[in-house]
Amino acid sequence: MKKVKVALGGKSYQIYIGSGILAQTGRWLSEQGFSGKLVIITDPAVNKLYGEALNQRLTEDGFSVNILLVPEGEEQKSLETAGRLYYELTACYAERTTPILALGGGVIGDLAGFVAATYLRGVPLVQMPTTLLSQVDSSIGGKVAIDHGQLKNMIGAFYQPRLVIADTSTLKTLPAEEFASGLAEVIKSAAIRDEKFFIFLEENLNKIKSRDEEALEEVVFQSAKIKADVVQRDEMDLGLRNILNYGHTIGHAVESASDFRIGHGQAVAVGMVAAARISNQLGILDGKDVARLKKVIEQAGLPTEIPDLKPEEIIQAMKHDKKVRENKVRFVLLKSIGDVFVSDEVSQSLVERILAGDEKA
Repeated sequence: MKKVKVALGGKSYQIYIGSGILAQTGRWLSEQGFSGKLVIITDPAVNKLYGEALNQRLTEDGFSVNILLVPEGEEQKSLETAGRLYYELTACYAERTTPILALGGGVIGDLAGFVAATYLRGVPLVQMPTTLLSQVDSSIGGKVAIDHGQLKNMIGAFYQPRLVIADTSTLKTLPAEEFASGLAEVIKSAAIRDEKFFIFLEENLNKIKSRDEEALEEVVFQSAKIKADVVQRDEMDLGLRNILNYGHTIGHAVESASDFRIGHGQAVAVGMVAAARISNQLGILDGKDVARLKKVIEQAGLPTEIPDLKPEEIIQAMKHDKKVRENKVRFVLLKSIGDVFVSDEVSQSLVERILAGDEKA
């Protein structure tokens, strides 16, 4: 098992990473001072795979467990679902000291985190991510949110968990497409911050894709270290933390323009390549690095080309991005593998050409 600390003063917490570690949840909750009642928010599939066993183990450890089920799907990240969960929390007499355990992927983590941040003005949150994407990215750093209309994560808060438990054995049951989606965030982490980690990915993708236990633990550990380092330097996303959005400016717009038919990781993969091509066209990023990035994304089983969407629809969605400042869209761009910068000086005409496929790396 590996550990990563997110150092945020009084809001610091540990990320536990390893295979089979969900069984230790009760001990870690006790160490945090929790006892008695707790609430697990999860979806039916994850509950069947892991929630029922976790419930039994926590009950044996002396906890009184309430499980609240949320159907699968991005559409559950809504005010309507949050409202239903508030009602159910009230019905089981959840108190301000009752921890909410978010057991599942990114949707559950975001939704349960938002509910924890707002119910009774905030109750303790424990993130228990069961997908690669949530283990390496969304469960870390305290961003919790729901969608509004077609706009992703538009209503939310910064609300740090009390701890994160990333059991890598849960990754072995992920469908291939969902596992690949998580690899997009892994590749992003390496691309923005750590060329040595990027080389590790280039050399070990086959082991990672075969769900090798040691390789999975290393991937989650290295990605969590990168995310933790950035978050503790810029918790409220006022500067440095923007670099974690590499590939997301176009990626989120692709998700939105496709009515979320295109998954997050797939959209971010496309967005990373598009952003690399923008940087290359600006004369900043070497074409060899564009090719390296594209190759590792393809080897991960992810798309690299803009899908069959109208460029104007993508650009319109980009204008609603949370990173827009004074009507200027901000892009995270690579200088080289492992080094990025943020710019709001990318012309719309260049973006349009990249989206239309007029410029190829």
